[in-house]
Amino acid sequence: MTEAERAMWRLLRDRRLAGAKFRRQVPLGPYVADFLSFDRRLVIEVDGGQHAGSMRDQRREAWFADSGFRTLRFWNNDVLGNAEGVFSRIQEAVQ
Repeated sequence: MTEAERAMWRLLRDRRLAGAKFRRQVPLGPYVADFLSFDRRLVIEVDGGQHAGSMRDQRREAWFADSGFRTLRFWNNDVLGNAEGVFSRIQEAVQ
């Protein structure tokens, strides 16, 4: 895991967000979700700048949506520099 993914995992593990259970690096169809809560149908992706405007990521998000999952995507610098804001946004999504 990258430094940002490790920081995200510290936010998500141990059911810290409204009791939502998250797993990391979960195979989901033809993809691997960075973090996934099956019960909340929520995928969380943590990406670097190389993903900006990526058609592959758009197809991936469309596949997740077609399969009934919502996707939240955060940039590495947001996770590392604004953990409180990231936590708040995820908390809203799981409630």
